[in-house]
Amino acid sequence: MHEFNKPFIVTLCEKTVPYKISRSFWIPCSAKFISLCSNPSNDGKVQIFEIQKGQIEQFHEESMKKSFNCGTLKASSVKNRHLATGDCSGNLNIWDLQHSFEPVYAVQAHRELIHSIDGVAGDCAGCGAPEIVTGSRDGYVKVWDPRQKDKPVAIMESVDDVKRECWSVAFGNSYNSQERVVCAGFDNGDIKMFDLRNMSLRWETNLPNGICSLEFDRQTIKMNKLLATCLEGGVSVFETRNREEDIPCVSKKIDNSTVWCGKHLPQNREIFTTCHGSGSIHLWKYNYCDEITGERKGSIEELRQSHVGEQGINSFDWSSDKIGLAVCSSFDQVIRLLYITQLNIQ
Repeated sequence: MHEFNKPFIVTLCEKTVPYKISRSFWIPCSAKFISLCSNPSNDGKVQIFEIQKGQIEQFHEESMKKSFNCGTLKASSVKNRHLATGDCSGNLNIWDLQHSFEPVYAVQAHRELIHSIDGVAGDCAGCGAPEIVTGSRDGYVKVWDPRQKDKPVAIMESVDDVKRECWSVAFGNSYNSQERVVCAGFDNGDIKMFDLRNMSLRWETNLPNGICSLEFDRQTIKMNKLLATCLEGGVSVFETRNREEDIPCVSKKIDNSTVWCGKHLPQNREIFTTCHGSGSIHLWKYNYCDEITGERKGSIEELRQSHVGEQGINSFDWSSDKIGLAVCSSFDQVIRLLYITQLNIQ
């Protein structure tokens, strides 16, 4: 691809906040996004920002007794806008953003802090019940139906001689009301895929380093691609289509910094970003294998990289409403609004 035809990563504006930022992600169908923050005293904050005249302005702030490590809106409809959070004490809470910040659902989900959370089917008719999955330092992966109080609908763990922390969880394969899987990534590099229909271990593998993030390119279709990012610069894409055991994988090692997260572009799921401990963001395109030549594995093509911050980029989220618009946050306590150009790539 000619250099002038490649996308560019542009920082539109940024805002420094006096808190550690755990996650930042968009509120669908709005120009607002949420940042989950914490103080040195371990108190938490939920901050809602909006874009006004090209700048990031604070819209609302709520102080909490516990700091949040993760959150999601994916199990909620756009109408309800219920935020699910996992905190440092193992609590799962669901908050009503529109009417009050009292929890509409609260449970002691784990014995130790919740590292990761994901939701599914909040706004997707015919894809099964809305559910939330949590992964914790205690080694357990639990699936929750907010309509059922106190108890998870499924519990899974990494069976090993040593307790393994679950660092990342992701829903996938939710293309009808019966099918659904959960992938979990652990601190020793294990990835396990659990089939929630029959409560079995469907597939597993191991990467050389701990799994920092997992994401299917789409949650609500048959399994297609699974993106995994790791400690020490590892990026891997698994083609999970119609294969139960020998799933092809293509991997890249960028540098020795942690790859904190990877996110697929909602409007084109062959495009994804990875966010690195070096302060850089890399933009990639996945090219599928050539069935004519008999190639079983695809390839990853780097479209652009940009040094965005002086410290690691720990969260990133694409806007589902405007192609190319994104928000990211970093360990230097800066929130950045980004725009990635020329994403209509074939």
